[in-house]
Amino acid sequence: MCGRFTMSAETDELITEFIARGGKLEDWRPSYNVAPTELSPIVRERVIDGELVREIDAASWGLKPAWAKPGGPAPINARLESVASNGMFRNAFAQRRCLVPMNGYFEWEATANGKQPHYIHAPESILAAAGLYELKKAGEEWTLNFTIITREAADASGEVHDRMPVFLTPDTWESWMEPGKIEAPGAKDELVAMLDRSSLAVARTITTYPVSKRVNNVRDTSVAKDDPTLIEPLAS
Repeated sequence: MCGRFTMSAETDELITEFIARGGKLEDWRPSYNVAPTELSPIVRERVIDGELVREIDAASWGLKPAWAKPGGPAPINARLESVASNGMFRNAFAQRRCLVPMNGYFEWEATANGKQPHYIHAPESILAAAGLYELKKAGEEWTLNFTIITREAADASGEVHDRMPVFLTPDTWESWMEPGKIEAPGAKDELVAMLDRSSLAVARTITTYPVSKRVNNVRDTSVAKDDPTLIEPLAS
């Protein structure tokens, strides 16, 4: 599971990293503690006026298809093992795939002194997790929401949790975000296999260390989300 992550990059840095144009990112504020329902950037590709465009937009974390009932589930994670066939995700998997930029993510270890958070990251300053997005109308406007695909842990998170985000290497970004519905026989299986290979490659570079328990409570307004000390290693 991935239930909290960091995304501290500014809009200009994200545009440069993903070679994309900025979308509606006016509501985005860099955060060292992104929680479910909160806004975070996603990268997607669309065909606009006959031109393929890669753009970055702010979206809320928790998938909510247009057909979903108010108050219903809004899953923050989708399992790689079933994402192509699960009724909640299969339509988005077929035609609304995105990248979810993050610096790293948190997992918690049960200890005698309570839940101890660990920060899990890679040498790269920005990782790209495989995500799915949906659009939902709110009043007169369409809003974006997303979920992060996860797999069995193959990185340092395996020391504290059995799941990890599916991270993508840059050479797979274009194939993953390609717009248009997947309809060719076997194409979904090929895409799942690509996610498996890519995420295993990134997993080998990932490390972890314990951090302050201040990240545990996202409702604590005394803990600023833009505080970089949230990911500093605990003194040994």
